[in-house]
Amino acid sequence: MDFPQTLRAARRRRHLSQLDLALRAGTTQRYLSFMESGRSRPGRTMVVRLGESMELPLRERNELLSAAGYAPVYPRTPLDDPGLAHVRTALGHILAGHLPYPAVVVDADHELVLANDAFGLLTEGVAGHLLRPPVNVLRLSLHPEGLAPRIMNLTQWARHIIDRVPPGELREELSGYVPHAEPGHDHVGFAVPVRLRSARGELRLTTTITTFATALDVTVAELKLEAFLPADAATAAALADGSRTARRAGAPGSAHRPEDSRTDDSRTSGFRTDGSRTDAPAR
Repeated sequence: MDFPQTLRAARRRRHLSQLDLALRAGTTQRYLSFMESGRSRPGRTMVVRLGESMELPLRERNELLSAAGYAPVYPRTPLDDPGLAHVRTALGHILAGHLPYPAVVVDADHELVLANDAFGLLTEGVAGHLLRPPVNVLRLSLHPEGLAPRIMNLTQWARHIIDRVPPGELREELSGYVPHAEPGHDHVGFAVPVRLRSARGELRLTTTITTFATALDVTVAELKLEAFLPADAATAAALADGSRTARRAGAPGSAHRPEDSRTDDSRTSGFRTDGSRTDAPAR
């Protein structure tokens, strides 16, 4: 799309009138109308301001700039780049801090980036091919060879998952794994706890999702930290007991990267929080 179409589409997705956006961006409705009709070409600063005023994701702000004929402002740096070492360190600390509860970091495509030691709790009995990178955590959740056979409230939980996915191939695939069911009167959206069978008995887990709202890099801004927290005292006790058992066995509390998956036993080998291998030879 050209700039007028891109701007108009972005504004409408945000359910903003021209006057609303003009006031936010510190301009006039007349000038905004001229931009959307192609009668005026805004400067780079105005395009950046429009993206900020609509609170667009950084990727969409870059697309808005490109449509206007300007170079993207926000970099998209690979997560393993040395310049993002501080981000990897912070993520490792956050994931370790969530122990004994499972926690993962995923990217914009819902693919696993990092996981803590308790992630193994979720992958008990999962088919090895679902754990080979790239690991899509939504597919892992609903695939018949993934967590689905262990989820006791699968239909309800599946709706919670599928509602998060925009229309497209992934949503169509996920929808095909579970029977369609209209939400009942007790449907509560994101607050749905998952009831999971495990070696420690039934676990009731609810999730929280954290994003990096102040990030100025597309890669970092699109990361999501999802933590699985106990929804009752019995689950909290079971997770704490499992953590104590793991510590007695000498298991480390660390973050893992999915590209280090071992397909023979579906476990991940460790990465230190600075991104270096824990099983690398000493130098």
